[in-house]
Amino acid sequence: MSKIYVFSGLGVDKRVFDNINFETLDVEFIDWIEPLENESLENYALRISKKINYVNPILIGLSFGGMLAVEISKIIKVEKLILIASAKNKFELPLIYRIFGKLNLIKLIPKKIFKQQNSITNWLLGIESDSEKQLLKEILRDTNLDFFSWAINEIANWKNETYPENCFHIHGNRNRIIPIKNIKADVMIENGGHFMTVNKAKEIENIIKKASQI
Repeated sequence: MSKIYVFSGLGVDKRVFDNINFETLDVEFIDWIEPLENESLENYALRISKKINYVNPILIGLSFGGMLAVEISKIIKVEKLILIASAKNKFELPLIYRIFGKLNLIKLIPKKIFKQQNSITNWLLGIESDSEKQLLKEILRDTNLDFFSWAINEIANWKNETYPENCFHIHGNRNRIIPIKNIKADVMIENGGHFMTVNKAKEIENIIKKASQI
């Protein structure tokens, strides 16, 4: 059985996978590390890849964690990449993100805005229930703003133009953060948004189990 390393989304931790039962899969969640000053995503991937001790593992990446997993797959050999609500290269991200990155506008956004939960953030993330709103509130409370700001800038300036090998992409057709129109997905989750590991957990759980055994 392959070792599976999981990278959570931007500003969140393994709590967004709490509704997924990995059962007998050998899963390890990788905690974020503090980025260095002006560090590139490529260099960050090199440093965090040191936490991976098994040869030829499976990497699961959610959102920004998927982009990080793509960069790690350039450094070490992996059996498979499983991306969830993420992007395989910069062209799968909305053009407006790349424009903001090119014009260096990301750094003008006040960091405190990333701590705010409201109807707009709920809509963008596809949050449906009171329990999901509470989870998001707790996640935002625990979010490291310096890390969040750094990661947003790296997303907007992501350089990868190639499609990674051995990649399996799960995406929702109601993802408002990374719209599916630019995505070449292997599996499309009906009514799945950016928070779908929480509210479409059973469906994603079954897909992950099948994909990790292919």
